Amino acid sequence: MKRWCAALAAVMLLSFPAGAAEATPTVEAGAAVLMEQETGTVLCASNAHDKMEPASVTKVMTMLLVMEALDSGQLSKEDMVTVSAHAASMGGSQVYLKEGEQMTVDDLMKAVAVASGNDAAVALAEHLAGSEEAFVTRMNQRARELGMHDTTFFNCTGLPAAGHLTSAYDIALMSRELMVNHPGIQAYTTIWMDSLRDGAFQLANTNKLLRRYQGVTGLKTGSTDSAGYCLSATAERDGMALIAVILKAPTSDARLAAAETLLNYGFANYTLVDVGPGQALPPVTVRLGVTSQVQPILSTPGRVLVERSQVDSVTTQVELAADVEAPVEPGQILGRLSVRVDGEERQNLPLVADQGVARISLGGIFSNLLQRLLMVA
Repeated sequence: MKRWCAALAAVMLLSFPAGAAEATPTVEAGAAVLMEQETGTVLCASNAHDKMEPASVTKVMTMLLVMEALDSGQLSKEDMVTVSAHAASMGGSQVYLKEGEQMTVDDLMKAVAVASGNDAAVALAEHLAGSEEAFVTRMNQRARELGMHDTTFFNCTGLPAAGHLTSAYDIALMSRELMVNHPGIQAYTTIWMDSLRDGAFQLANTNKLLRRYQGVTGLKTGSTDSAGYCLSATAERDGMALIAVILKAPTSDARLAAAETLLNYGFANYTLVDVGPGQALPPVTVRLGVTSQVQPILSTPGRVLVERSQVDSVTTQVELAADVEAPVEPGQILGRLSVRVDGEERQNLPLVADQGVARISLGGIFSNLLQRLLMVA
């Protein structure tokens, strides 16, 4: 059993730390990470950057690249994919595709997400990139873009290959990218049972958490003799989503129990709190503008991750420029909203101009002066 720390991992996506929470969990696994999905904050970690085999959890990246192609319009769910001899030859988990068989992108994504079909993953990879090798190059490129410095992919399936390694932290990164920016993936990852080939081939999800844990939204299981039992589990409750990554658990049941333990810990100890100015923001004076004021607004809705015991300790402070010179661009930063927890600054949210203000012309200046003189007269 591995003892867990409640401090944040050394590498984080946000600058603020979460304080130590009570009842830190223990799990039976070679490595694991618990990440809050919206902020990317690591809540617990053990051997987070150890390079290990991910088995079919590799397919999180495969699904990410396919979803990016679908959401950009490069692919359509209705596109027909012709299965190659190479795709049909895949061993391990499969949906028994035959060379020359045609299947839609939609059905192949079901096969990957639900049944972990290696043959379906390769068929999608070849359709998108021309070959599995070219697709793997894209996988590694995307991994670098996401900051997955512990990762090297050699295939799109997770079948054993020398040097095909990643880490629990890197899996959390790519899982977060998929869930945050491509929520449509849940149409596949939440399927419990389905079928292919007009009902002739039945699919059953390998992620048994779907039936035993409230709020589960995905994501991907994996196992081989050398990798052990692996899982990237995602779940959402009360507006907060978590990602629990488990690598090299000794059994399937231990894998599920470890994920449940981490998710329970996260939901019991942490929450996201909406933050805002708390009062109407005063307008900012505009010098040399066609209008004399511009209204500041919060650039995006703000939420801060805190321990549940700190909910009443969240405060905000507004800092605004006294004035600004035209021209003012829409969205131009006019100040900031400082978010503090127990007096410690956690976040800075930009306060921006709600609209643009053009600079007044020379004629406009004379016109304004004339109007003032006439009013005085």
